[in-house]
Order: sequence, then structure tokens, then C-alpha cells
Amino acid sequence: MKPIFPTTYSTLCPVALASLIADKYGLENVTCTFMMRGVGDTYHVETKNGRFILRAYRSSHRTKPQIRAELDLLLALKDAHVPVAYPIHDRSGTVIQSLDAAEGKRHVALFSYAPGKVEHTLNENQLRELGRQMARFHKVSASIKLEDPRWNFDLETTLYKPLQLLEPSFAGDPETYTWLQEATKKVTTGLARLDTSGFSTGYCHYDMLPKNFHFDGDSVTFFDFDFMGHGWLVNDLMTFRQQLLLDVHFGKMTQDAADLAFAAFVSAYREVRPLSEQEEAAIPYLSLGFWLFYSGFHTTHDQFCLFIQPGNLKQRFGFVRGMLGRYLG
Repeated sequence: MKPIFPTTYSTLCPVALASLIADKYGLENVTCTFMMRGVGDTYHVETKNGRFILRAYRSSHRTKPQIRAELDLLLALKDAHVPVAYPIHDRSGTVIQSLDAAEGKRHVALFSYAPGKVEHTLNENQLRELGRQMARFHKVSASIKLEDPRWNFDLETTLYKPLQLLEPSFAGDPETYTWLQEATKKVTTGLARLDTSGFSTGYCHYDMLPKNFHFDGDSVTFFDFDFMGHGWLVNDLMTFRQQLLLDVHFGKMTQDAADLAFAAFVSAYREVRPLSEQEEAAIPYLSLGFWLFYSGFHTTHDQFCLFIQPGNLKQRFGFVRGMLGRYLG
């Protein structure tokens, strides 16, 4: 048998995955369709028993213990009746399947399907439901300690390290990179003026944009916890705020409408768990870290190499500068 040529990223065959799912999970009439690439690969699964989502992780970016931590959090949220797409146990009680792919081990997990669809513009009932359910998620994530490690969201991981990773990509655009350096200093100074000692901490989703939750009427279901890590829980409110800022920047809503939407969301959040005035005041300063964190991640993943091309970076941080300019100059 000829040796397999060294591979860094393969695509698992949907037909073979359908057979695996039928065998491991005891599901009937299984069809599996490749949906998209991202940090890992996502497949849509149709069965006689209903719809599911299968995710195939890349060992270069997610270790088995990191995956296990993600799934353990989701199971804890499910047990607490927080609406999430949760991992499905196979017939032996396992939630992670390990496969021998061309590049080595690939780990896959099957998830329940989040009912409904992505809603980019939320009505008041949906905004309030989102706030309440995010607070319920945080009540759980603040109270548990997972056995397996995940990363921390702090100034080092969301500002300083990404800025360093991105420096080569800004070689032809020193003006934007200088602005990022100055903005990072302003964020550090701004946060230092706040009393962060009382900020609530726990496991954050850190990507609470509408693409990562479905609404079925006014009922929400969260999914895609692939970037979950530990940090200030207000980070999740900040990430949702980014969608409103984007909508204002691209003319989809007025600033007044965005402010009212965010106020309704925060008010509902506070019905379930506290959010201090100091935590809310940190949101504008934490926003830059969201954009730097993900752009820094893009430098490590071949799927996103297009995102860190000089023209794309200049455009992205051009509108980031526009959105955050009133706070960071």
C-alpha cells in the first residue's frame, strides 16, 4: 500500500460520515451534507429521527480536552434548561468520535439542531429574550469549573498578543497599525479607571452575533461555542453590541435605534442577574479586543488567510475605527 502524502487539512466524506452516524448513534435514514468550513467543518445531518449538525474539529486548532470542555459546558447548560444546541451521546454514551483522517486524528461531535433561523434585526420581544437567556447562560457559566482547560479572555489574549501577530500584515499600512497601537493604550487606560475587581467572571461565548443563535418566533437557541473561554462575562454583552454598531455603520439602523435596542437587551439581562454600571461602562473599551482577537486568530488558520490580506485588513479596521472612534479617537 502506498503511503499517504502528508496532509494538513482534509475534508471528511459526507457519505462515510452518514454511515458512521447511523452506526454510532443508532439513527435511521441518515444523509449528511457538507455545509461550510470555518475553524472546523460543519455538516447538516438529516435522519428519520430529525435534523442534527455535525462538527469536525481540526487538531491543529482544538485539542480533544478543549473540545471536551466545550461539550461539558453545553451539557451543563442543557441540564439547566438554557436553550442551546447540545452534543448528542452515542449508543455507548460518548460525545466525541475520533477518526483517522489523512492528516491524523480528527474529532467530530453531533449536535442537536437549533430550531428557527438567524434574525439579523430583532424586535423588542426578541431583544429581551436574548438578554434573559444570555443571563441564564451566565448564571451557569459563572458557577462551574470545567475539568478540561480553555483559554482566558484578558488584555493579553485580546489586545497585546493579537496586535503582535498582526504587525507583519500591516507592513504596508503603518498608519492603521499606529492607530491600533494608540487605541490599545486608550483601552488599557480606560479600563484602569474602572473598578474591575468586582466584574463577574465565568465561561464566555465571545461571539454572540446573530449568526450564532436562531430565533423560532420569540424563542432563542444559542450555538457555536467553539471560541468559548474564561473571562469577564460582560464580554458577551459587548460582542452582541458589535452587531448593533455594524448595523449603524452600514446604515441599517440609526444610532438612537441601536441605543434603544441595546438598552432593552441589557434591561432584560438585569432581570435575571446583576450587571454593574462599571461593567456596562467597560463595553466600549472591550470592543476593540473583539476585533483584534479574531483578526489575530485569522493569522493562525489557513482557512482565513484572505481576511488578513493588507487590503482586507485596512478595510476592516477602517470601519472598526469609524464605529469605535467616539470612544478611542
